[in-house]
Amino acid sequence: MVMERQYQPKVDVLIPVYRPDKRFSRLLQMLEKQTYKVERIIVINTEKRYWNEEGYRAVRGLEVHHISKSEFDHGAARNLAAGYSGADIMIFMTDDAVPRDKYLVERLVDALGEKGPQGESVAMAYARQVPDKDCGAIERYARNFNYPRQSRVKTQKDLGELGIKTYFASNVCCAYRKEIFEEQGGFVDRAIFNEDMVYAAKVIGAGYGVAYAARAKVVHSHNMTFSGQFRRNFDLAVSQAQHPEVFENLPSEGEGIRLVKNTAAWLFRTGRWWLIPVLIASSGCKYMGYRMGKRYESLPRSLVLRCTMNKEYWNGWCGKKKWRGRT
Repeated sequence: MVMERQYQPKVDVLIPVYRPDKRFSRLLQMLEKQTYKVERIIVINTEKRYWNEEGYRAVRGLEVHHISKSEFDHGAARNLAAGYSGADIMIFMTDDAVPRDKYLVERLVDALGEKGPQGESVAMAYARQVPDKDCGAIERYARNFNYPRQSRVKTQKDLGELGIKTYFASNVCCAYRKEIFEEQGGFVDRAIFNEDMVYAAKVIGAGYGVAYAARAKVVHSHNMTFSGQFRRNFDLAVSQAQHPEVFENLPSEGEGIRLVKNTAAWLFRTGRWWLIPVLIASSGCKYMGYRMGKRYESLPRSLVLRCTMNKEYWNGWCGKKKWRGRT
């Protein structure tokens, strides 16, 4: 049951979409069932030819804007969606994140009403990601490691304890106060990855809090190949290298090592010891991708394009920035 509020903020859901599948259809179905109704579902769809106009025509409040693949950017596409929203609260989601139950929107709205330990207002609140049925054991543990059962409001005072995790947030499902979003200038316009964490660092630095809403749940997980893990971590490291003001003094290697150690101990403890070599191999791919991404400016352009998940990003980057890659 929706708790009674004196003020009922209007909520829009904003979703970048590319080649939507059954998970996107389930996402829309679950949004319709929410106890806290949303005003509009604003979709930024990449490539109109992949959009099933007839299939989604009956969805209440759905508004679709098409862009080309060359125009997509993790920051700019979401800023574009935000420009179409007139709601008080914007919930950004990805097209493969499915609400676990009918309380997702309600609980994210409630989390934005919380306060930090020193009375800090919450600028953004991200949901817990729970693994899908087909999720492998290693990824399942990683989901529980990164998205624990306990909710928390993180502020600048947590940097000593949490380090880089203070800024951890995920646009897989994250609610934003529109007023603060506009005040802070939104996401960075050029973002290969981590636009959510860069924004979180900005609002925490401005004296706001970031809420982790563990009771707000979406089903979201991946079973990535070793090469996929390499490429994902390459892009992640590139984003960190491009924002030293956020990440330079908060290295993430220590958190990664802790995850590997804890996962190995859990695999051994639960009788899944044969998966430890898989964990070592996947962790090695992640680490190699991360180290190469940190040094992307010294790499030949051809090698960068082989390492990245997002080749279109580099075409735009090379057209607007000094770096063109080594020849």
